Amino acid sequence: MRRERIKPWKTLGSETGPGLKLFGSRFDHVENPRNGMRMEAVVIESEDWVNIVALTPAREIVLVEQYRFGTGKVSLEVPAGVVDPGESPLETARRELLEETGYSSDNWKPIGRVESNPAFMNNACHFWLATDAVQSSAQSLDEGEDIAIVELTREELAGAIERGEMRNSLSLLALARVFDMRDGDWG
Repeated sequence: MRRERIKPWKTLGSETGPGLKLFGSRFDHVENPRNGMRMEAVVIESEDWVNIVALTPAREIVLVEQYRFGTGKVSLEVPAGVVDPGESPLETARRELLEETGYSSDNWKPIGRVESNPAFMNNACHFWLATDAVQSSAQSLDEGEDIAIVELTREELAGAIERGEMRNSLSLLALARVFDMRDGDWG
């Protein structure tokens, strides 16, 4: 049985909110089409992001470790970054992989796009697979970055995930686009 589809909420107006270092914000005045109730919705504005699953010729996964302020912990993740204005997601993926890890690849494949958190964010995250990635230069980190490069086999990565060492949801989703991670089956 299929229910009736819900209708989009009507935006009655918007106000710019405070600027945040990496994000903008706005307050949308909206109306619920179901009952006419009006409310203020907070929207965090951001450029799109990329997440890169990079595999070496030996099929090791290139990962990064970095401190994350939101959790106050060091996080194991796939390389990632923000799409700069005028840059395509692929250009960003190539740039971020090289800057964060020093790795590069000539073999790129898009593996999906998701909305980062549509409850209150307006951006998307583009996933890329880079195969035959090789270290071709040194890292080129921003002043605010401190990133360690980690190469893991699929088995080592599976163990890191099971132990809770990798918790970043977008990294896990990008990896799931490449590997079947059900019940430890990484085939």
